[in-house]
Amino acid sequence: MALVGCASKDSASNSEEGATTINFLHWRGEDTEVFNGLIEKFEQENPSINVEMNVLPSDSYIANASATLLSGEGADVFASFPGSQFEALQESGAYVDLSNEAFIDRFSESLLGAGVKDGKQLAVPYQLVYNIPVYNKGIFEKLGLEPPTDWEGFLKVSEVLKENGYDPILFAGDISPGQFINPMVMNNQPSDDTFAKLEKGEEKLTNEWFVKTLSQIQELNDKGYFQKDPLGTKKEGAAALFAQEKGAILALGSYMMSTVKQQNPEIEQGLISPITVPEGEMKYEGIHTSTFMLGVNAKSEHQEEALKFIEFLTQPDIAAEYANGTGQMLTLNDIQYDSPELTETAKWLEKKTLFQPRYTISKEQVSKAIEIAVQDVLSGVEPKEAAKKAQEEVSRAIK
Repeated sequence: MALVGCASKDSASNSEEGATTINFLHWRGEDTEVFNGLIEKFEQENPSINVEMNVLPSDSYIANASATLLSGEGADVFASFPGSQFEALQESGAYVDLSNEAFIDRFSESLLGAGVKDGKQLAVPYQLVYNIPVYNKGIFEKLGLEPPTDWEGFLKVSEVLKENGYDPILFAGDISPGQFINPMVMNNQPSDDTFAKLEKGEEKLTNEWFVKTLSQIQELNDKGYFQKDPLGTKKEGAAALFAQEKGAILALGSYMMSTVKQQNPEIEQGLISPITVPEGEMKYEGIHTSTFMLGVNAKSEHQEEALKFIEFLTQPDIAAEYANGTGQMLTLNDIQYDSPELTETAKWLEKKTLFQPRYTISKEQVSKAIEIAVQDVLSGVEPKEAAKKAQEEVSRAIK
């Protein structure tokens, strides 16, 4: 497994000879520069501890991270995704119980649940992400468009964008299938625990709600509202097209706003949801996720030092430096945000949002089946057939 070391040489030189080295593993390569600055501060305050940072690609993170975490020779502090990935790691005993750590009180209690299992706080979600598309406010303003509040409105907005030479929706084939499905399904699913029922065999993907969702994704594709070859476009490519203002909506999430801003400092961004039902039937305006869940490896020989590092990252001034440097909203209380993107994202704190449905799934095979169903529809498979294939995989998984 290839690990990319990102700790700065300067910060390491500030530490005492013979200091304990801990490894910090995560997937956000775009945060490397900010984390290097914070690691240098941490090492200055804790000269007996060195921090070596390693970054893995997000789409293969858990597969590659699991082996090293469980070997006892891997990361001491590591990030994890909520849902099936957290479940797999906790089942293997990867986490130290953080329940009695004083830094827990710094978090918004309502956002800590993703890292709890059997009453124990095994990981602390550091980031608050809105898993809904980002849109170009300047393009919308130029064309006299407002974020739509129903499905017909979403189609009309997409048509106007297409008629004016824009790709209405930029889709990243490696990430969007697992992201875009969440706001598409949030008002279609019969209950908030639909995916939990799916894993119990009490609900099926062949039922009307999921087939309808796939049919609406097919409709967007058939009408040319995605860019050419959406499945062949990677996250970085979709973000670049959006930054170049080739498209008006980026089917990823709020976590991309800082990356886009770096590429185009003049762009003005907002968040938008595809509302798949008539306005009067809307239950939720968007999707949120508490993610980038920080934990301490139960097999680490340096748990005390690892806990010190997490405590440092959760200090309000340090957390604010991370948030404003990376453009990420956080789950901690008393954070001062100073960027336009974070100010815009903070507006969604007042809106009615649903925790990401896909992260309520505990089995990776089930989550993957849903993603593949989206990919299949974009490849030309009929929604009913894609749903049937996905349900067959779900049935195998839950058996």
